[in-house]
Amino acid sequence: MTAPQPEPPSSTAPGEGLLHAKIAGMDCGSCALTIEDGLRQLPGVRRVSVDFTTESLELEGDASRAQVEERLRQLGYRLRGAEDPSAQPSAAPGAAARSRGFLAFLLSEPQQRLALAAAGTVLIASGVAAASGAPAVRGLLTLALAATVVLVGAPIFGKGLRALVFSRRVNIDLLMTLAALGALAIGAAGEAATVVLLFTLGEGLERFSAARARESLRSLLELQPQTATLLERHAGQHPQEKHAHGAGPGHEHRHTEVVAASALEPGDLILVKPGERIAADGSVRSGSSSVDEGAVTGESLPVAKGAGDAVLAGTVNAEGALEVEVTRVAADSTPARIARLIEQAQAQRSPAERFIDRFARWYTPAVVVIAVLVVAAGVLAWGGPLIAPGGGSGGWLYRGLALLVVACPCALVISIPVTVVSSLTRLARCGVLVKGGEQLDRLAEVHTIAFDKTGTLTRGRPSVTAVQARGCEHEPQRAAGCAGCDEVIALAASVERGSEHPIAHAIMEWARSRGLAHRYPPARAIVAAAGRGVSGQLGGTAIAVGTEALMSARGSTNGAYQFSGLTGSARTVMLVARDSAVVGAIGVEDAVRDETRAVLAELRRAVPRLRTAMLTGDNPRVAAEVAGRIGEVDEVRAQLLPADKLEAIERLRREHGPVAMVGDGINDAPALARADVGIAMGGGACAQAMETAHVVLMQNDLKRLPALLRVARRNRAIVRENIALSLLLKLAFLALAIPGFATLWLAVVADVGTTVLVTLNGMRMLRAR
Repeated sequence: MTAPQPEPPSSTAPGEGLLHAKIAGMDCGSCALTIEDGLRQLPGVRRVSVDFTTESLELEGDASRAQVEERLRQLGYRLRGAEDPSAQPSAAPGAAARSRGFLAFLLSEPQQRLALAAAGTVLIASGVAAASGAPAVRGLLTLALAATVVLVGAPIFGKGLRALVFSRRVNIDLLMTLAALGALAIGAAGEAATVVLLFTLGEGLERFSAARARESLRSLLELQPQTATLLERHAGQHPQEKHAHGAGPGHEHRHTEVVAASALEPGDLILVKPGERIAADGSVRSGSSSVDEGAVTGESLPVAKGAGDAVLAGTVNAEGALEVEVTRVAADSTPARIARLIEQAQAQRSPAERFIDRFARWYTPAVVVIAVLVVAAGVLAWGGPLIAPGGGSGGWLYRGLALLVVACPCALVISIPVTVVSSLTRLARCGVLVKGGEQLDRLAEVHTIAFDKTGTLTRGRPSVTAVQARGCEHEPQRAAGCAGCDEVIALAASVERGSEHPIAHAIMEWARSRGLAHRYPPARAIVAAAGRGVSGQLGGTAIAVGTEALMSARGSTNGAYQFSGLTGSARTVMLVARDSAVVGAIGVEDAVRDETRAVLAELRRAVPRLRTAMLTGDNPRVAAEVAGRIGEVDEVRAQLLPADKLEAIERLRREHGPVAMVGDGINDAPALARADVGIAMGGGACAQAMETAHVVLMQNDLKRLPALLRVARRNRAIVRENIALSLLLKLAFLALAIPGFATLWLAVVADVGTTVLVTLNGMRMLRAR
């Protein structure tokens, strides 16, 4: 049974003018360009984008689905519909073969099997002909070679000619068609067969490399189990007793029912037994256990879970039974959302990919023109033969055909997307989601990283460490039992009760621990001042909790009292005011993450000349204290509102070049969007920060950050290596082809060999350490 797709394979509605679909039959990036050009010829098409690595089509315009299907059929491709078995991940052609390796993948496809069989037959026939030496045997061999060209090359010839007619484009298939048929016409049947055989096998390698990259989606979707043990529906209804296995203490007599995971709804209560995968995102209602989250977040060690803790679909429960309340439907589970993000990322082309696409559009037809000019110049200007006796490499037509094969841009077209997708896939397996090749490329340029403080460099879970009422004689750390200090906490709790801010949670936790959380009813008319605090009405009294800036704006005065007992540490001091008078202060402290110092030091080793900055809304004293504890921060800016963080990012960019911003809160979202690369701490980030950011760290820590930057820089290096390697090898063989030193079979070996070399070089990123 197959997990649901992250999104439907195709969807369109009448009148919407937007079609999302999957395309079957593409061999390489050149196919995507051919389809784009062909669909643009349809009337009413405003925009079309096709991505080879994800097999996805996005078309905007008035063209109907039927028109799109017909044009794809004319070009030799097809849409994958919901009824198409190949649209399902586990049923995709050759899915099992891909896991076994390249040879098994080739044997799973009819055209590749035909090419391999023809190659074996030709080799045997060539050996027999060489041993015999009889003209009749050689004649039969020539016929066998010609038949091989026609049978194996027919799909190539068809796609090349259809691209010329319907897309008005000279593509790679047309280059191979001209080279193979030209070689056959001048009597070089052996070379013609070599061209089609090796080109067919090269296309198989390209499909194999792209399929390997797509495995990330399939493996993520298969993490989510297909069934769940239901304890209670969200409406409070108990299921029929279909299974009453001993799932653990307290579960022996509970009514349970095994249901499809796709049928679960928010509010349902499910039982997760030891050793089972969790079927849906949810929250632990009861029970305790450790959960292996490595497959989803990249976390290497099991994480302890108890009542109130969030759990993710696809993670593995260890030793204890858990009752989990479902919070998301299966289609919106963490694995499904990650899969959608990865697919969107794979569909976004990096700057190098966009350049190669533009380059290929004029380069391929230019190669045909250059080949014609070389042949014409050789015959007319230098008086050489058009066709040498016996079809040898001395003829200028033969040299022009060799030039067509050598100049084929296969290696350039396939190597960059394979490298980028391999890098994105490798990072996803480590719990880092990069939302596109462009963002990955930008990361390689970053030499300045700005960090939010709370929740990023620190744990993000502050706690109250001191309370001091105005005129209180107690030490702030020993305020328990002081009536004035209790009053300060109770007033603060009345306005902070409904807030999701970490400081509000800390105040409420302190208030609950002392039985003060409900001394006063919740305040009304709550108003939050971003980065400053919150205020509300308690009866007829105005209550405010916040910074000195908030108190000044309200006109609340502190008089000569300075709450001196709360200074001198990394505490954030929140003043509490009743009407116009400050009645006390609460000291809140957020501990620095254990890994922060080591991660920043490793970042400096990973990125030469790295500059770091800390941007925080906290007061300068606390910011300086935290920066001193970390010891790896070059610049500290404090008391920043969200707009101030935007200005700080702009200033850093002007002074130091491309900037990455790391944050987790809703107040960080504008800065994350403005930075060249925004990085959200996924484990604890708010939804807006995760949506806005270009990169999401699935674990709520910084440990993956150095690896992210290393992979980005290595990805760019390999992309440049592949471009240089492709161009240098092409130029070298062109220099041999024009004087006649390169035979056709050597040209196609060079072309396929270069493609293999750069593809394998790009796929190294799948195993990047």
